[in-house]
Amino acid sequence: MTFYNNERIALFIDGSNLYSAAKSLGFDIDYKRLLEIFSEKARLIRAFYYTALMEDQEYSPIRPLVDWLDYNGYTMVTKPIKEFTDASGRRKIKGNMDIELAIDVMEMAEHVDHVVLFSGDGDFRRLVEAVQRRGVRVTIVSTIRSQPPMVADELRRQADAFIELQDLQPLIARIVPGREERYPAAVTSAAPADSADFMEDA
Repeated sequence: MTFYNNERIALFIDGSNLYSAAKSLGFDIDYKRLLEIFSEKARLIRAFYYTALMEDQEYSPIRPLVDWLDYNGYTMVTKPIKEFTDASGRRKIKGNMDIELAIDVMEMAEHVDHVVLFSGDGDFRRLVEAVQRRGVRVTIVSTIRSQPPMVADELRRQADAFIELQDLQPLIARIVPGREERYPAAVTSAAPADSADFMEDA
């Protein structure tokens, strides 16, 4: 990882994308350690975590993680998942956080020197390009070692640097059950509510 002690960095974590990438590599993320690692590398200004939540559920499996992150140094950006029925009568769910993430990156660009984006979504290529025009370096964290690769080729090419998530695994993987854990195992076992089968916003 190429970071400088005096540079200001901000982390932007696409919750469902990072969860899927880590799951494909077979490990859970220790979010406390993740924050510590990047704080040691540079001046960490802010760490954002994005996820949609099923608000009408009595219990949401992602809620313990959201609450833990909120109390432990992360800026949480959430919104309710929207349910609707499409023209063929099938139930669909919208939980895309791309717009929220993009707005925050653009707003933070004037306050940081380096943006670290935890996502492999190719839709962010233009965002990366726009931030780079403002003189901000952009690093993408995702994986090419899953099948299929989780990072879009165009996004990886556009970024100033790419960090393979599997290379970070020894540093940020949650301690295995039976040994000391940094927070309850339950908060890493649930997928963010906007992952998997959700339909993206138009």
